[in-house]
Amino acid sequence: MGFLSSLCGCLEKKKRERDEGGEGEEVWDLFFEFQTLQVATNGFSEVNLLGHGGFGPVYKGLLPSGQEIAVKKLSLDSRQGLREFTNEVKLLLKVQHKNLVTLLGCCVEGTEKMLVYEYLPNKSLDNFIFDKNKSTLLDWSKRHVIITGLARGLLYLHEEGPERIIHRDIKASNILLDDQLRPKISDFGLARLFPGEDTHLNTFKISGTHGYMAPEYAMHGYLSVKSDVFSFEVLVLEIVSGRTLDHHFFH
Repeated sequence: MGFLSSLCGCLEKKKRERDEGGEGEEVWDLFFEFQTLQVATNGFSEVNLLGHGGFGPVYKGLLPSGQEIAVKKLSLDSRQGLREFTNEVKLLLKVQHKNLVTLLGCCVEGTEKMLVYEYLPNKSLDNFIFDKNKSTLLDWSKRHVIITGLARGLLYLHEEGPERIIHRDIKASNILLDDQLRPKISDFGLARLFPGEDTHLNTFKISGTHGYMAPEYAMHGYLSVKSDVFSFEVLVLEIVSGRTLDHHFFH
């Protein structure tokens, strides 16, 4: 609990630094009160439920200012969710890119722990490419924009950001689409930070989605940027074909 509070303290510090920088842009308060989010989501009602993420339900919310938000609510009985919650806050504090989902803030009150993101109206990519009707909205030019945007987001995480980050769970359901169907990589709960000049590591804890995991990682625990590249290549094939691939082929 203390560690999570310190992470939220980092959010407040970042806000203060940006305010003092005099950038002249509107910066949202990065601390959200539980009551504010409860009202914004109509009491976390089923009507506002967008789906379930890696560590709990996700709700659509509306702030008094009129801004739409997405609220990830940590399931109270999820130990894995707590680790992913902490990991996601730490990593999203370090990155900012047009093809990565934007973290607006967090809420830690008692047993309640939530992350607040920008709301993306078209939800996730899998809702389009695997749906017979919606897939017609993605012509080749839009699919090219999506693939290019994902590549740029991964390049930022791997090479251009302040620190190298391996996402570890690139898949269609973790790619959100904005109102122009431009992609944003989301769900950093399983991501790993690579300090210094490290380019790979060996791990006994294999996390990710079967079928999207590179063979050397799934079978031997060898994790590198190439692990994300493999997942990206599988996703590109799904975007182009419009079908869920037979993932057993890759193993």
